[in-house]
Amino acid sequence: MSVKVGQAAEAPPFAMAARGLLANAQLRHNVRHATDMIRARRAHAVGETPDWQQLRDSARAIKDHVLLHLEAYLEQFEAACTAAGGKVHWARDADEANSTIVDIVRSHGATEVIKVKTMTSDETSLNPALETAGITPIETDLADLIIQLGSDKPSHIVVPALHRNKAEIRRLFMEKMQLPELGERAEDLAAAARRYLRERFLRVPVGFSGANFAIAESGSLCVVESEGNGRMCISLPKVLISLVGVEKIIPKFGDLEVFLQLLARSATGERMNPYNSIWTGVTPGDSPQEFHVVLLDNGRTGVLDEPETRPTLACIRCGACLNICPVYRQTGGHAYGSIYAGPIGAILTPQLQSMKHSRSLPFASTLCGACYDVCPVKIDIPEILLYLRNKVVKGGGAPVGERVAMKAAARAMKNGKRLESAQKLVRIAQKPFVHEGRIERLPGMLANWTRFRDLPAVPAESFRQWWAARERKETK
Repeated sequence: MSVKVGQAAEAPPFAMAARGLLANAQLRHNVRHATDMIRARRAHAVGETPDWQQLRDSARAIKDHVLLHLEAYLEQFEAACTAAGGKVHWARDADEANSTIVDIVRSHGATEVIKVKTMTSDETSLNPALETAGITPIETDLADLIIQLGSDKPSHIVVPALHRNKAEIRRLFMEKMQLPELGERAEDLAAAARRYLRERFLRVPVGFSGANFAIAESGSLCVVESEGNGRMCISLPKVLISLVGVEKIIPKFGDLEVFLQLLARSATGERMNPYNSIWTGVTPGDSPQEFHVVLLDNGRTGVLDEPETRPTLACIRCGACLNICPVYRQTGGHAYGSIYAGPIGAILTPQLQSMKHSRSLPFASTLCGACYDVCPVKIDIPEILLYLRNKVVKGGGAPVGERVAMKAAARAMKNGKRLESAQKLVRIAQKPFVHEGRIERLPGMLANWTRFRDLPAVPAESFRQWWAARERKETK
């Protein structure tokens, strides 16, 4: 029924997918313009927070603790949610989650579902599963609505339609909403979306949400958003279904004090999200009267089992690493072939797929370290990228020629005499390709090393040789 992490098994390698996107000047302009604005707002919001580093340390400590005791906190959440009138379902994978949700919707005879904060449902490909079952999903987040109306794919964790500009969205709304006229201002676009969604909020009996946080001590869920659509989705329908990754658990209500300060500033450069909705079970006389939580594994426990990659699950989906990443800013999110783009997607997607697919993603990085600097929960993404690259190479994922060359280089560098001999051979072999101290073009399978950059030529004298000559001069 679905493909995990919203990606086809035959998705092209990152470099191949990125090539076409790099040629799209409008898309690249849209991405850079949007990320520049978000980065500037984030820098201002972080700069006025004197305890920012302490907040990061606290968040990381909470997440590390939860991941070490995840089973106990999940059981505590289930007990508390059930006691409050909710129903908890456990889903091992995407198919099981989708099947559970479809069955709940069908049991109420509903043919439509209003949705909000749905990244995890994109991971499980829930919308195609609903449509196959004759159920129409209606995205209510403005960006997700733009994606749905345009039959597009999200390109950012926080701003899924970041690759679209106002003119493109205006044309889309006029066509899909059948509007004879529509203003060009952002306010006009928002008003059109509001009119389009309002009657659906009041009519559709089943709501669906994700969650930013699940609170173990009370069985509560928390959704943060900026438009108010989330508040409508979780409070108006008679039935509410929430799909939550098991890593979203935090121990207690007080922990939100830390995460809500970090998330808003990192994601959108705001001091606080305009809407922070927290709900627990059901309340007689108040919607919804039936509440279901589907706790999703879908490869997460596999990530949890490896200490080297476990911090990946600490991610709070703020998108700060995407906004700062030089690779993402050039290609946008579609090149990653996954709902999770950017640096976090480069480490999360391959792991959720047990390293069977997306094997090129760990190499979609310059390893500049900027993603670690901005991560609000201090995930060392570069270190995890290197660890995953090593797994790909050991698993036979690197080209044969490259593996042979790297083994030869490793053997040479382990012995001083072998290294000197290798340097002599390289100095001779490089002569036809050196121009003004740079190697501009290499032949055959080595061409990839110089296709987009020049390499410095191996100098006539190595550091060891220079040092030895210096020592000889000083002893005379």
